[in-house]
Amino acid sequence: MIDIKKLRDEFDATAAALARRGVEVATLEKARDLDAKRRSLVGETETLKAKRNAASKEIGKIAKEGGDIAAAKEEMRKVGDRIAEIDRELATVEHDLRETLLMIPNIPAPEIPTGMDSSSNTVVRMVGEWKDPEFKILDHMTVGEKLGIFDFPRGVKLTGTGFPIILGQGAKLQRALIQYMLDVHCQTQGYTEMLPPFVVNSDSMTGTGQLPKFAEDLYHCQIDDFWLIPTAEVPVTNYFRDDILQAKDLPIKLTAYTPCFRREAGSAGKMTRGMLRVHQFDKVEMVNFVHPETSFQQLETLVGEAEAILKGLGLHYRVLQLCSGDMGFSAAKCYDLELWAPGEQQWLEVSSCSCFTDYQARRLNCRFKDADGKTKLVHTLNGSGVALPRLMVALLEQHQNADGSVTIPEVLRPYMNGQEKLLPKA
Repeated sequence: MIDIKKLRDEFDATAAALARRGVEVATLEKARDLDAKRRSLVGETETLKAKRNAASKEIGKIAKEGGDIAAAKEEMRKVGDRIAEIDRELATVEHDLRETLLMIPNIPAPEIPTGMDSSSNTVVRMVGEWKDPEFKILDHMTVGEKLGIFDFPRGVKLTGTGFPIILGQGAKLQRALIQYMLDVHCQTQGYTEMLPPFVVNSDSMTGTGQLPKFAEDLYHCQIDDFWLIPTAEVPVTNYFRDDILQAKDLPIKLTAYTPCFRREAGSAGKMTRGMLRVHQFDKVEMVNFVHPETSFQQLETLVGEAEAILKGLGLHYRVLQLCSGDMGFSAAKCYDLELWAPGEQQWLEVSSCSCFTDYQARRLNCRFKDADGKTKLVHTLNGSGVALPRLMVALLEQHQNADGSVTIPEVLRPYMNGQEKLLPKA
């Protein structure tokens, strides 16, 4: 969550910055006023408690001397009643303040473009080239059917729409992609692999910003109050919740493969076809815990680490800098990596790389001890390296051949026993 001090001391500047994300000033005023009320109540109760303590000593002294303490005790009873009343009021105000702050997104970095939707995003770079071949490229659903690697109807039978089944050489390719990503991240980019739980508690979801804002897009197991993770970012980032790290250990870089689960409430239309938007999918995630002075620089490194996967696969892609209104709720600055899908004739997002500054760390209470001995909030970053469904779509379409086969990128062949192509079923 944002630092409440910014609403106290820099209200106009903070309101102007958050207006770039569509945050109404009334929400910020509510948080500011609740904070002022909280501090007023805390001040009053501390004064009354000090008065009660002083009076208790005086009453003891009077009683020892044989004086009448009835009036003094009655006054202290009233003071105690007021303290109890303040404590009840304070609990309500603190709850309301926290709930209000939890619904306020991160402050956008000043250098990112201003806009309310994707039309204001900017292309940072295009990587690779694409030239349409002489044959007609089939979309991923058609070529996948010819290869025998997808079964959407039986996925619907087993669970419902958005839960595809991947078969045979397609499942093998999926495993190869996951292993390739983990090997690149761990062997060449300095990451430590983690295999975390795939379900988490509400505190974990709140810590990374999924709750309470996005509850309707999540799968919730109400009996245990557990949530299916929408991304490995949640358990991996919460690994250091309530911890104090050491500055000398930063940056800490963790990576994890997990299945991910998203309800995508309200999603409909072309982008829900086939593998374009599904409710369960595989993803390899990268999470960084960094010193505040290096976080935006580390974001550029993180983007490069995600790009390395796409370059290794020989895919044509572009990098976008997202505008203020199109970023994720917790992000201060974000880049998207998009693959060209010629069969779909559209760009597909496969990775979002974000710097959250201290926004998540404040929720997580994740700190580090600096060289000067002071305890400060870390900065967190995360990026997908990368999400599998749309990567599979782009790979099937960009590496497609005229005979309906799909060339397997060289970097994946060692994971597929030297297989060079996905071949149509007989």
